[in-house]
Amino acid sequence: MTKKRIAVIGGGSSGLTCIKSCVEEGLEPVCFERTEDIGGLWRFQDNPEQGRASIYKSVVINTSKEMMCFSDFPIPAHYPNFMHNSQVLEYFRMYAGEFGLLKYIRFKTTVCSVKKKPDFSTSGQWEVVTECEGKKEVDVFDGIMVCTGHHTDAHLPLESFPGIEKFKGQYFHSRDYKNPVGFTGKRVIVIGIGNSGGDLAVEISHTAKQVFLSTRRGAWILNRVGNRGYPIDVLVSSRLYYFLSKICGQSLANTFMERRLNQRFDHEMFGLKPKHRVKEIALTKGNDDRNN
Repeated sequence: MTKKRIAVIGGGSSGLTCIKSCVEEGLEPVCFERTEDIGGLWRFQDNPEQGRASIYKSVVINTSKEMMCFSDFPIPAHYPNFMHNSQVLEYFRMYAGEFGLLKYIRFKTTVCSVKKKPDFSTSGQWEVVTECEGKKEVDVFDGIMVCTGHHTDAHLPLESFPGIEKFKGQYFHSRDYKNPVGFTGKRVIVIGIGNSGGDLAVEISHTAKQVFLSTRRGAWILNRVGNRGYPIDVLVSSRLYYFLSKICGQSLANTFMERRLNQRFDHEMFGLKPKHRVKEIALTKGNDDRNN
């Protein structure tokens, strides 16, 4: 019986796992990666590439290696709990090498279009048009797996800042930020208190004259390392925490966690206490312990 062919679009972390899963299920995967290498978001480049997510040089992942590793391929024991982006990429390379995934990837190949075949109702097949080095190719697949990520396009709502056209300083999205060198001696405002905003405010403060971190609604700040030095995501993802949440209810679970966070520093005193409860929205993970 002929193997079903599956098109995997993107050679990042999701693309690699999809290739491996297809092979294990007896399918024939063909992965299309528009760049010359694997890694997606985690492959740092000095200059942002069009159509690909971009990170800054100092990025440390905010998920511990214990929680992010592939179940069938543990991260080396000597790697830190929270890895630098270069180590995340190296781990993906080891994973791809261990399971022989590179042979299924067509590099420098862009997917131009994906559409159902005219007889899709009976065949269930898709027509995929790709381009490599100026040459287009049409192929047919039995299934499509889209692994392109969701951090590709920058959201820069300039309409929210009346008078921005008269601003004589420099402004840009964190996607275009690479290092703090260009901010030496300057006054800087970082808008947004998500993980990137917190990272950049801390890093730029080492070289800038003054840094302001602007937040619209505040945030609950969670440090990466918890009690006794354990990664915080390992602690809060335990069966005990899950059991207590079910028994006590969401409100009590929120109260308990908010009290713990306020023991570290008083969110209200620093003007950071948000209106939402701690488990109602994503937390911002602080980077004071980024090297642990």
